Amino acid sequence: MILSPKELLKLVKKIKLVEGLSERELTNPEGAGFDLRLGEVYKISGKAFLGEIHRQTPDITLVAKYEGKLSEAKSSSAGTKSIKIKPGDFFLVKTIEKVNLPIELSAVILPRTTTFRSGLFLRTGPVQPGYQGELTFGLKNEGPITVEIEMGARFAHIIFQEIKGVGSAYRGQWQGGRVSATKKEKQV
Repeated sequence: MILSPKELLKLVKKIKLVEGLSERELTNPEGAGFDLRLGEVYKISGKAFLGEIHRQTPDITLVAKYEGKLSEAKSSSAGTKSIKIKPGDFFLVKTIEKVNLPIELSAVILPRTTTFRSGLFLRTGPVQPGYQGELTFGLKNEGPITVEIEMGARFAHIIFQEIKGVGSAYRGQWQGGRVSATKKEKQV
């Protein structure tokens, strides 16, 4: 069963289900979950290997980071106000918000319709019970035009589902919001 925003807001207060939500989401969420905002953008390079036992993810370079509201934006090497995504560009993106899933909940990430109406497509996976951290997924411009997106813009939507019975806790190496591995490592 999908949890309603009213139930989700109770869990935000009780167990910090989602940390860092915008004022809009805390006071008047839309739909069946929460909108998520663009927090960090990474370019990938190098090589990757996905094996039966070991894996190596590509190198990453931070190209943009949300530094607060536009009127409060701080300057830093990656602290840009927006990023232009050209047709064919692929980035790893990370949310501002952090989730803290209990064992009885999982979550699904979906694009907001304005995201794909602009030609941007999200590449997401399930958020497993017990996962804690920011969320990272792929963002690709599959459209014919360059799209500019402000850091902090709402671009994804998260829906939470109850697990019937007992879930199995996430034990993967991405716990805590890590974006990429720094070396070849054994899968858990």
